[in-house]
Amino acid sequence: MDFLARIMKFLFWVLIVSWSVALLRRVLAWMVRGAMPTQADQDAASSAAGGGVGQGSDEAQSGVAARRLVRDPVCGMHVAEVLAVPLRESGELVHFCSVACRDKYVKSTERMAANG
Repeated sequence: MDFLARIMKFLFWVLIVSWSVALLRRVLAWMVRGAMPTQADQDAASSAAGGGVGQGSDEAQSGVAARRLVRDPVCGMHVAEVLAVPLRESGELVHFCSVACRDKYVKSTERMAANG
């Protein structure tokens, strides 16, 4: 009987510890979400700073850009916009995964322009 009681006591404490860990994770996730500004907060801050809605500062837009993926036209790789190598060509912004892909793209467009 003593052995069964010890097993039950052990299982009880395992349950308590697992619930505590789950609760702690939820509280920490809630605190992190509360600390990060939402898109509505960013829009309100940019409107108060003199910009229109949706025209936030670079800091406000970096959170959105960090979550946005862009496709490299040379190799087809998807890269986070903040990590991509940008190239503005004829008013269009093109993103690349590396400088080598950017150079390959520039050389191919130069070749196409030279050929007519």
